[in-house]
Amino acid sequence: MRKPGEPIYLRRHLLVLALAVVAPFGLPRLYELVAGPLSFGTRMLAGLVIAVGAGILLFRLYNSTAQNQP
Repeated sequence: MRKPGEPIYLRRHLLVLALAVVAPFGLPRLYELVAGPLSFGTRMLAGLVIAVGAGILLFRLYNSTAQNQP
């Protein structure tokens, strides 16, 4: 039985959390392997944009699920 206030972790939550952790490093590296080298500044900017986007997605996903649970 879930206690009141206990977080609810669904499979999609863990998937988006993994995306938020791995994507900022993995996607620029994957781009380098496919298209060519990136400068340090470009990698940092891409990582920051990806991390902020994944964080917003994670927040919205957790927030909508929490509102639907009693």
